[in-house]
Amino acid sequence: MRWMVFNVLGFQAVWWACVLGAGEGSTWPGPLAAAVFVALHLRFTPTPGRDLRLLTAAVLLGLLFDGLLGASGAVAYATANEVRALAPAWILALWAGFGLTLTHSMAFFATRPVAAALFGLVGGPLAYASAGAVAGAASFPQGVTIGLGAVALAWALAMPLLYAIDRRFGAVRQQAAA
Repeated sequence: MRWMVFNVLGFQAVWWACVLGAGEGSTWPGPLAAAVFVALHLRFTPTPGRDLRLLTAAVLLGLLFDGLLGASGAVAYATANEVRALAPAWILALWAGFGLTLTHSMAFFATRPVAAALFGLVGGPLAYASAGAVAGAASFPQGVTIGLGAVALAWALAMPLLYAIDRRFGAVRQQAAA
């Protein structure tokens, strides 16, 4: 139970550090908070290899999805890179922290791909809207409907995809060990 509380609170600390830092024009608070969370998480997790694989998959997916969202103009990120197709460091820090929640505080979704997709469909836009509305970390140059619609689609795909990646790589490791 303590581990679950740490997982939830650790990710929330990363989320707030990323969003508030970016909203204030600073790129370092989020990645710093994520580095601390990741280091502590990987030190004490009962599944460090699996968590590291999911963190890596989540960051790579974040590069792709948030890069596409930025390049398309659906979302504009505070402290963005000169190349809009490259997600800023604070967004990737969010993805890293998020990847560590997938088999812990969000494990409910691991065997429920439809629920995972629905959660992404609703939760993704809520997180991006609150990041924009609360802190000014993100905006929607093509309008809120288009921006949040694109985010909803990306997250509806991302959630079940990350769990599918986890299952696939878990199966590969089990086969290699046999």
